[in-house]
Amino acid sequence: MKKVLFICLGNICRSPIAEAVFAHLIKQRNLENAWSCDSAALGGWHEGNPPDHRARKVLSNHKIPYNGVARQIFSEDYNDFDFILGMDENNISSLKGDAPQNCKAKILLLGDFDPNGERIIRDPYYDDGIEGFEKCFEQCVRSCNGFLDQHSS
Repeated sequence: MKKVLFICLGNICRSPIAEAVFAHLIKQRNLENAWSCDSAALGGWHEGNPPDHRARKVLSNHKIPYNGVARQIFSEDYNDFDFILGMDENNISSLKGDAPQNCKAKILLLGDFDPNGERIIRDPYYDDGIEGFEKCFEQCVRSCNGFLDQHSS
């Protein structure tokens, strides 16, 4: 079984949306025996908290369940997961800087799999409304589908 870890700064917006989308897609594609996923944060500010209420609302609007809570990435994650997918270049830089030498996980930018070429998954945390979360969701759907298209054969 291949394992994917989605990473953003606080694990309450982008990475839990990506995790929920990915879990939904592997279920739709009948790939639950081939893939598993989780999400985590670079920092521990929100550890133990559910995702932002707007992230939960967007997932609910699309009938995608999610009940995870924020956690910080562990050093073991670099060898427990096959892929660690960051949401932006800062995430990738931090991940690569913190990765142990010869780690198993491939550290990649999730947006590199977006067929529309939107490489950076939009961070809606400081937005007033829900629109940025919807945009993030759409990017995650396209990018997770693109990732699975490339890596599920």
